[in-house]
Formats: sequence, C-alpha cells, structure tokens
Amino acid sequence: MTDLTRDTVFKALADDQSAYHGGTYKYRRGMWTKRIPQPVACVRGYHLARGPQVLSWLAPQLWVAETRGKVVDAGDKVVCESVRIVDRLTWNDTVARLFAADCAEAALLGDRAGGRDPDERAWAAVDAARRFAHGEITRQELAAARAAAWDAAWAAAGDAAWAAAWATARAAAWDAARAAAWAAAWDAARDAARDAAYQRLTLYLTGADLPPVAPLYGVAS
Repeated sequence: MTDLTRDTVFKALADDQSAYHGGTYKYRRGMWTKRIPQPVACVRGYHLARGPQVLSWLAPQLWVAETRGKVVDAGDKVVCESVRIVDRLTWNDTVARLFAADCAEAALLGDRAGGRDPDERAWAAVDAARRFAHGEITRQELAAARAAAWDAAWAAAGDAAWAAAWATARAAAWDAARAAAWAAAWDAARDAARDAAYQRLTLYLTGADLPPVAPLYGVAS
C-alpha cells in the first residue's frame, strides 16, 4: 500500500463493487474500464474523488484508483475517461464510527481551545460512538446518547460555534455509521479543516498508528 496524498484518487463503491453514488457498472480490481471520451461531470465518464474530496464521497468500500485519458476536476470530484481500482482500503462500519468520533472530538476540542466549553452531552455522544463501535454498549444506549446530543445541539442554536461542534458530536452518535462519518467529515470541511480531517482519515484507511486527536478548528484570537 502506497502513502495516501492529496493527489491520491479514490473510488467509492457499494458492497457489490458497483458505483455507490450512481451508476450500475461493477468494478474489478486491476481491470481498466471501457473508455468514455470527453468526460463531463454528472453527465458522462467515471467519477472519483481526489485527496480531500473523498470526505464528501464516503461509501461502504473505498479503493485507491488509477485513471487514464482525460481527467476533469469538477471541484468536489473528478471525472475521467477510464479507471481501474487497485487497492482496497481499510474502511468498514467500525472504522467509520471511530473516524466520525475523532472528527467530533476534534471539533469539541477546538471549541474548548477557543474558550467555549462544550456541553457534556456532546462529549458523552462521542464516547458512546466509540464504545458502540467496539461492541461495549447496546444500540439502545447509543440511541440515548444520540438523543441527548440532539438536545444539546438545540440548546446551542443561538451560538454558531457551539452549534457546529455539537452537530458534529451528534453525527458521531448517528445510527448509520457511514453517514455519521460523512457528516462529521463534512462539518469539519465546512469549517476550514478539510486537510486535518483528511489526514486523520488516511491514517484509518491505511491502518497506521493514530496520534491523539488534536483540536480541529484552532484557538480563537
């Protein structure tokens, strides 16, 4: 497995290795797809994510891919004439929940670093997400933590900074692990922390050692 960089191209697939975000073609490792000339985003061609773009396109399976022919960058994705998938990455429900929890904790730490102390219910939701991922609590206990985090988010509705962090924590306790990871990562991206979230994600995807979670949004001036 090669290192994942900002130039790495990813393909998001369903469990049957068809395109997860649209299309019915089933991909096979190492096999180039049929060439589709003059690719246009959302119209024709093979759609992928490059580097941090993958935060918006998480799926049941994530693969490193290679492209050939013309490649068009559409801002939130790339589209190319032909592609092949080469390496499947470490990505499943457990990893998705743990990554979501990390994004949530980083957001909460950022709020704390900025002088705002997040609600304890948000921290509890992060802890619940991790414990559920490890099989330590029931789905009912996870749901209770999620509900409490929702209450915290509503309580913070008048404070944009707190609300953003609590919404991320709430995402970590969602019932759908993959959706939780996507939501947490997207909240991070929206608050100018795409690179930090992406770097954390690449560690999970490659099975690398994880350093302690760092504040995601930085210290307020």
